[in-house]
Amino acid sequence: MQYELLPQDLSAYRAGNTGIPYVHRFESGKPGPHVLVNALTHGNEFCGVEAARHLLDNSVRPRIGTLTVSFANVEAYESFDPEKPAASRMVVHNLNRIWGADMLDGSLDSPDLRRARELRPVVAAADHVLDIHSTLRKTGPFWAYPRQGTNEKVAHALGFPPVHMVYTPGQLGTGVALVEYEAHKHPGSARLVVECGQHFERESGETAKRVTLSFLAYFGLVDALVARPAEPQRPYEVVSVMVVKTPAFRFARPVEPLDVFAAGELIATDGDIEHRAPVDGCTIFMPAREPIVGREAGWLTRPA
Repeated sequence: MQYELLPQDLSAYRAGNTGIPYVHRFESGKPGPHVLVNALTHGNEFCGVEAARHLLDNSVRPRIGTLTVSFANVEAYESFDPEKPAASRMVVHNLNRIWGADMLDGSLDSPDLRRARELRPVVAAADHVLDIHSTLRKTGPFWAYPRQGTNEKVAHALGFPPVHMVYTPGQLGTGVALVEYEAHKHPGSARLVVECGQHFERESGETAKRVTLSFLAYFGLVDALVARPAEPQRPYEVVSVMVVKTPAFRFARPVEPLDVFAAGELIATDGDIEHRAPVDGCTIFMPAREPIVGREAGWLTRPA
């Protein structure tokens, strides 16, 4: 694997200005929305660092409203080992699946849970959230978001990326995502995940910066970007999520992101369980390179 992006020393950003490490907030003094740009929900997804550093290093300040920039799981990020590039995704718990009350208010403890608990007021305070991610397997950028608030409206208005993976809140099957946390308290909010491309690619960092500035411009926090030709939007609706149940999980054939299956076609087996395409034209998002028990092996969708 080629590493065009590698971890940087983030110590200069640690103090922040909110009392919460690695969280920076800037208020314009003018009425407007509070927008959170969040990087490093997963420690091995470096593209968000490029976007967050661009905002901070270039003193990007909101024209209206409030801008918050956060680096989430820095401890996982700092554990990166190029020989084991997936290991720094988290320390113990997936920071993007622990935003339900059962985890945040439960008795379990880990560096990831402590960080999520620390970030609760940051996520809760924001009217709109952009959570920046990338994927282990090579694929083009796409939106991923629950069908809630103004998510669809905003993602379609932004236009890029043109691919959308839309799911029903609670459909993840392995926990609650950061963008779902207290979204019901902001009924007009947009809380979106952008998958910017493959981990460690320079292009994913450039995509993260482009989408971040576009997101902020949509809400009026920064000047509008130069308009680009509109691209046809390609929304997909999640029908089901394959969660690995046993170490015997196997794909029926080599599978790449956005591969398409005919209705009833065998996609994978998991011990005695068969996963077959639930609809014709079933498109798979984020198929796992190395399936791990308890984690998603792929998202099965249909064109929306």
